[in-house]
Amino acid sequence: MKSRNGSAWTYEKAGVPHLKGDPTYNRQLTKLLSRSRIPGVMGRAGGFSSLFDLGKIRTRDPILVSTTDGVGTKLEIAKLIGKHDTVGIDLVAMCVNDLITTGARPLFFLDYFATGKFKPAVVKEVLKGIIRGCQESGCALVGGETAIMPGFYGDSKYDLAGFAVGVVERRRVIDGSRVKAGNRLIGLASSGLHSNGFSLVRKLFSSRELKGALGRRFLEPTKIYVKPVLEVLKKIPVCAVANITGGSFYDNLPRVLPEGLGAWVDSSSWPRPEIFDGIQARGNISNFEMFRTFNMGIGMVLILDSKFVKLAQKILSRFKISTWNIGEVVKGKEVVIQ
Repeated sequence: MKSRNGSAWTYEKAGVPHLKGDPTYNRQLTKLLSRSRIPGVMGRAGGFSSLFDLGKIRTRDPILVSTTDGVGTKLEIAKLIGKHDTVGIDLVAMCVNDLITTGARPLFFLDYFATGKFKPAVVKEVLKGIIRGCQESGCALVGGETAIMPGFYGDSKYDLAGFAVGVVERRRVIDGSRVKAGNRLIGLASSGLHSNGFSLVRKLFSSRELKGALGRRFLEPTKIYVKPVLEVLKKIPVCAVANITGGSFYDNLPRVLPEGLGAWVDSSSWPRPEIFDGIQARGNISNFEMFRTFNMGIGMVLILDSKFVKLAQKILSRFKISTWNIGEVVKGKEVVIQ
């Protein structure tokens, strides 16, 4: 069977270029990867797998920690606007912010980019964001996969997945077991919606609205909390860390609380960003649904003894992160937001 133009079929005519054999693409990729290289990364880019020497990080009794996540339908906003240089930051942030909830330091990151048609400019912009996210979190991009699947994804569609690996000393693992009633909740400011709730947002606002200034505001990348939180952990015995992602307060706080404990959150203790008021008004959304879907201005929560609250806030302020004492751990099983 011949192709539409009468010549013999090849894989490239089916829509899949041979990127692994393209020296120009490989040089560009190697140059990008080198920007995030850290001690421990071995070999060069382009192999079938990546090597990392744990001996270079000098951690006693190391425990490896791994996470994976994606960006979700926020990618649709990026496509509408034609701006792809921030979603890579989101991809890294969603993984490394999960990683540090255990007290782990990110070491390396891998990405998966899947699309219907290879568009070098788009891929390059996404990779730039991933590199920036890795640099901001102190980890290395050591490899990944670009999957081109014509007919499976539309030509303008792509999806992202990320994978992070970190390390923490066994004695420093944070697992929530030390949480007790009376511990305080310190809320760290988010940079917007982060990467959650966009399936609802896209139902509320038209494509025309999302192509403008509103859409650009929604594209604000997820805040990466790695360096500030690790600095707090050096000086304070934090009992638990909760990443406020999908499920927001109601689903994420219970994940770090021992059996028999709940949380009370004072929603008036921090200024709610206007963007959430606009979403709530447009969709006539209940407060419960808002606090179950969106971060409402709080991207991460540290749970610690009340005597360490001021010190923690002082440390975080050095990183220009706004924080608030937003509630406490209580006896019970529920998360109560007032």
